[in-house]
Amino acid sequence: MEVGDRFPEFRLRDENGEELDSSSLEGIRYVIYFYPKDNTPGCTKEAEEFSASIGQFLMRNIPVIGVSKDSVESHRKFIDKHQLRVKLLSDPDHELMEKVGAWGTKVSYGKETVGTIRSTFLVGRDGTVEAVWRNVKVNGHVDKVLACAVSCSKSKS
Repeated sequence: MEVGDRFPEFRLRDENGEELDSSSLEGIRYVIYFYPKDNTPGCTKEAEEFSASIGQFLMRNIPVIGVSKDSVESHRKFIDKHQLRVKLLSDPDHELMEKVGAWGTKVSYGKETVGTIRSTFLVGRDGTVEAVWRNVKVNGHVDKVLACAVSCSKSKS
């Protein structure tokens, strides 16, 4: 999945067990980020930072959606525990993650494993990818995404 590619259609359950169909996002820009696991230090920091900046994204009508393979129940607890303000989707079979290249072989603590590759996409109103961040380092990431949401259009970041 690269800049200019059409983001795949998806239907996943959110933290409330309700289905979010990507067709409901037609005509609006959105940020969708993929992370390994609820309640782990890096993933918590990333979710908290997106939540802290959500007003700046929503002021531009850009919702922020997080996706992991965690269950709906895990997402609900994660949101409640950390007072998160982002929507979280459950992709238990990592189907969407595989389609966008956010699932695969990675090195974690010096060991090669298969799992979620922390990735973020800014998707445009027409459903095409405007910006991609792969192998994301959490520190400073949300600021980069917000800056691009303000100034990027069809450019890779």
